[in-house]
Amino acid sequence: MHFRRFLLIFLAGGVIYVCLELLWRGRSHWSMFLAGGICLLLVGHLQEVQPRLPLPFRILAGVGIITMTELAFGLAVNRDFSVWDYRDAPGNWLGQICPGFMLLWLPLSWSALMLYDRLKERT
Repeated sequence: MHFRRFLLIFLAGGVIYVCLELLWRGRSHWSMFLAGGICLLLVGHLQEVQPRLPLPFRILAGVGIITMTELAFGLAVNRDFSVWDYRDAPGNWLGQICPGFMLLWLPLSWSALMLYDRLKERT
């Protein structure tokens, strides 16, 4: 991937993720910019590594990628639960991820797949 395209997709993912958090919770954290950029790059890259995989399966794989990215960032920067706290959510794991938020990643994953394609076409 060309560096300019890579950077554009990363920045778009970071900005969008932070904006979604600001709309949802009214606050965000610098690490969510990094997580959002990584998520868009990884979820979008599914199109290239598995182009024949049906869209519903790519969306589900994207949910897994977003969830694992959230877990990795949670374990790295959210040990004190100052960024988010799912400890009271049903089915949470270590207070970092929970099934309820995984459902929210379904439309986010689909949107990431579509956005990645559009950004890739323009660069």
